[in-house]
Amino acid sequence: MTRKNVYIAGAGILSPLGTGLEATEQALRENRSGIAPLTVFSIQHPPPLPAAQVRDLPDSAFPRTHTLAIAAALQAMGDNKQAPDAVILGTTTGGILNTEQLLAEEEQNPEKYKYHGLSTVAETIAEQLHCTGKALTISTACSSGAVAISLALKMLQAGKAEWILAGGADSLCHLTYFGFHSLQLVDPKGSRPFDKNRQGMSVGEGAALLLLTTTKPKKPLGQLLGAGLSCDAYHAAAPHPEGKGAYRAMQTALDNACLTIDDIDYISLHGTGTPDNDRAESKAVRDLFPAPPSLSSIKGATGHGLAASGAIEAVVAAIAIKKGFLPANTGYSKADPELHLSPLVQPVTHSSSAALSNSFGFGGNNGCLVIGRSDSFAAKQPILQSTPLTILGSSCITGAGNTEESMGSLILGKPMGGMLDLDAISKNLSTRKIRRLKRLSRLTLSLAAAAYENSGLEHPPESVFMGTGWGALSETYDFLKKLRDTEEQFPSPIDFVGSVHNSAAGQVAIMFGATGANITASGGDYSFEQAVLAADTMIDDTSAPAFVLSADEGHAQFSPLFDPSIRAGAPLSDGGGGFCLCRKAIPGKVGLQIPFYHSGAASGAIDALVEALGGTDRLQREIGLTLIGIPAASMKMGEQQLNKFLARTTGSIPVLRYRELTGEFASASAVAAVMAVHFLETGLFPPIVASQDNGVSSLVDKKILVLGLGTTVTAMEFGLQ
Repeated sequence: MTRKNVYIAGAGILSPLGTGLEATEQALRENRSGIAPLTVFSIQHPPPLPAAQVRDLPDSAFPRTHTLAIAAALQAMGDNKQAPDAVILGTTTGGILNTEQLLAEEEQNPEKYKYHGLSTVAETIAEQLHCTGKALTISTACSSGAVAISLALKMLQAGKAEWILAGGADSLCHLTYFGFHSLQLVDPKGSRPFDKNRQGMSVGEGAALLLLTTTKPKKPLGQLLGAGLSCDAYHAAAPHPEGKGAYRAMQTALDNACLTIDDIDYISLHGTGTPDNDRAESKAVRDLFPAPPSLSSIKGATGHGLAASGAIEAVVAAIAIKKGFLPANTGYSKADPELHLSPLVQPVTHSSSAALSNSFGFGGNNGCLVIGRSDSFAAKQPILQSTPLTILGSSCITGAGNTEESMGSLILGKPMGGMLDLDAISKNLSTRKIRRLKRLSRLTLSLAAAAYENSGLEHPPESVFMGTGWGALSETYDFLKKLRDTEEQFPSPIDFVGSVHNSAAGQVAIMFGATGANITASGGDYSFEQAVLAADTMIDDTSAPAFVLSADEGHAQFSPLFDPSIRAGAPLSDGGGGFCLCRKAIPGKVGLQIPFYHSGAASGAIDALVEALGGTDRLQREIGLTLIGIPAASMKMGEQQLNKFLARTTGSIPVLRYRELTGEFASASAVAAVMAVHFLETGLFPPIVASQDNGVSSLVDKKILVLGLGTTVTAMEFGLQ
């Protein structure tokens, strides 16, 4: 099957340059900068450093990131009344600006923190637009928006959706403002990308979303031709000095678009204005383009909108191609002879057919998009996803211990809840390599190391797909606490770098030299399922094996405030699961499919689930066990859904409620997936399964379902090949 063309049917944008396509175009044509002293919140030691703020944002009941994202979404939808099939949003801040204020007030009511989670931004957009399909959250630091668009592109090209709203949004907050300042990466004179005297970035905010479709609109803004992802696998915060990851991402994007360097008329540079980033990107561009086309970074005008930046720049590239002009490299005045690049000093009139847009972030996460004039280029490549995902190795960590200890407790009918101490988590890791890492990164690295060892692979996987509901709580708490305790004077740069949700996946890439795609999904209780969806979308028949990991940490202060399934004072549980997998059918190995992901609030969700799984007859015939996960916060909704599912299947399939065994934490479904693999590989089952009507004998040669119920309904299917 030849992949489908993907058109940009609409776009919404809010940035320091203005609101909407027309205002953005006008500001770029006039080469204006939106960078000015910080006013979004007050600081204790003025004067404030320059920041890039969205002006005249209307009052809203939602946090600032949500408000930005909703406004961009409504712009992108325009007069289109049909709900998109999916919403895919990149973000790093979520509702943390509100959270910071609540923490300062020592607020202990968890209800006040209900919009803290990154996933709530995409979920709020989906609710506003009546989208009952997938609402996915990508958090890969400053490349998040571009990675979200890349994932949408792959889904559309493969025919898995017809309309997707994708992009990025982030607001200014204390964490990012003081975090980048602690790294000494902020230019006190404002960002001057590629200028000889550049001193750093300007922290910013904004939102941009693209309405993408495989149905050609009457007046498309442009066409999304290709995307490329890579990871430096070099350093948690610094780019590879030779720009190797950036080079791979650009080349992969061109290959995906079936274009050559001669087809590119303009490069939208990531260009933050930090000395190292600009130097590395320049090296990558010169290595790929012996004679680079016109190029510029707009961050001297927009500032660095973090997760929003890649989406903002994708929208700007589409505007530039549509309107026949190229934006200037605002802030640039003196060439740096070391860089050997000549960015545009002024906006120019220029007819372009295709542009390459770069986005790079912490953890070495690189994303590149190719945007073109509509129908200037035709899709050529076939879709190569003809075989299932196959699990080569698995691992888990629970309160009971590692995989062997956890599965041993399970088979004996003992609970696996609780939290291991750091030494127990880290016992299979090099002390030297993890000495500065805190709980989430150690959990994730331990899972990856054990899954790799279990896989028998001679070489480590090349890509990393990570799920985490709440991210690095320890680093976030410690950063904000030190910021408060030192009256905003001595925040920790190490904790800031570790606080981003993709920090753990970046550490895995560094440890294993995984230079392929590196995607972190943060979908609350359904984060593991989102990571599996990302892997299933991005891995084709030619791809090398990949890690799929999911982990969450219990945190005494933050978990009861942020996770509505955890009661104050209740014992904490944490852990996760890890897999090495590939897209190749291997007899005797366990195959994995994720045939259903849907809003739990939609009417008919369970009927749609049953049909997606092949109907009642097929379920009764082929499914031997269902592992059910209902987060405590969604118990009423989940029980109603479960009763409907059991009624449709006449209750003939044994059921195991896995959260009663694992305890409550967002990545519990990853542990359930390891359970399913273990049951299929060993033929051993816990007493609660064997005691049900049909007994263990009914499970021979059958498949196992892992169902997530509640606000989202998900299904993963496992079976021996």
